Amino acid sequence: MGMLWLLAFILWRIIPTQAAITVGGGGVGINIGNAGGGGAGVWIGGGINNGPTPSSPSVSKLTTAYTALQAWKSAITDDPLGILKTWVGSDVCTYKGVFCAGPGPFVAGIDLNHANLQGTLVKELSVLTDISILHLNSNRFSGTVPDTFKDLSSLQELDISNNRFSGPFPAVTLYIPNLVYLDLRFNSFSGPVPEDLFNKRLDAIFLNNNQFEGELPQNLGNSPASVINLANNRFSGNIPASFGIASSKLKEILLLNNQLTGCIPQGIGLFSEMQVFDVSHNSLMGHLPDTVSCLSDIEVLNLAHNKLSGVLPDLVCSLGSLVNLNVAYNFFSGFSQECSKLSFRKGGFDFSLNCLPGRDMQRPQPECLVIPGGGLSCLRIPSAQPLVCGALLGNLEVNVTSTSP
Repeated sequence: MGMLWLLAFILWRIIPTQAAITVGGGGVGINIGNAGGGGAGVWIGGGINNGPTPSSPSVSKLTTAYTALQAWKSAITDDPLGILKTWVGSDVCTYKGVFCAGPGPFVAGIDLNHANLQGTLVKELSVLTDISILHLNSNRFSGTVPDTFKDLSSLQELDISNNRFSGPFPAVTLYIPNLVYLDLRFNSFSGPVPEDLFNKRLDAIFLNNNQFEGELPQNLGNSPASVINLANNRFSGNIPASFGIASSKLKEILLLNNQLTGCIPQGIGLFSEMQVFDVSHNSLMGHLPDTVSCLSDIEVLNLAHNKLSGVLPDLVCSLGSLVNLNVAYNFFSGFSQECSKLSFRKGGFDFSLNCLPGRDMQRPQPECLVIPGGGLSCLRIPSAQPLVCGALLGNLEVNVTSTSP
């Protein structure tokens, strides 16, 4: 029923009229029209048959959908839960996992999450031009995404996570015009990630737990997405120096468990709405930029298992929203008063295995004699004045421009 309500909500947002949502007869209905009169009935799922007789264009759409879904059914080789036993006959609105809307009706969404189906996607699915969601996570689909998917002009959410897809990044997803949610997690995609991904108007990008590699695109910080997850891949090189300059509305970025090197760029402080920043389990070096103290909404800051050094400043440890700060397994050698207070709080704060004098659970002294990246230049902006977060953008733009090759 949760998915039915989601589809009803999508339709309510799409149709700019007064709407009343009702549940019954195995589906969710939205009555569109004025409060005092009739209007078109919109029904999702459940095989509602008591509505108006479909018009010829709608009959044609359902006939086209029938052909496409039967072609896909033929490409599915294992169905242990018997989902496809319902995919019989021309009334595709009664198929399990297929959701219809109206007036029409037409196929508005497909949700086969956790169906454990084995097979491939087929090019014929591209005729479902009214579909707004395609959720296929936790199956055993393999191959890649057909190039014809660029014709899915109404598709907003594509979730093919936790499958067996492989090959390069599915570039066709860049050409799905209204896509806002892209989830490719837990597959075997490999190779570089194209820069155009971060120019596309996506709200959520999930690429974690694949085999992507190469350097992070220089325009990473340009993305309008609120969540970007690139964790558990094979990305290497530096976090782009321009990261944050576009001042996007990014709330969560996860880069953990890659092969990143170099410094944490000063631009990180421009993400004023950032709540989660996780770069743990990489090989980042140098000092933590003072601009981290501008992350006024940060709740989770995970820098563990890197090669960072220097002093943990008071400004970072006094961030008001911070509930989890992990800097374990680095080479920090200084500890401010505010950080000292955090270390005595229960849970959420881990300063172990650094080079902090007079503290328990630190690295053996010989490991602290040579600090990794001691000669690394992190292109910091020297300033004798206290850090003013509101003045960051202009200074950083000048700095990045002057250091560009």
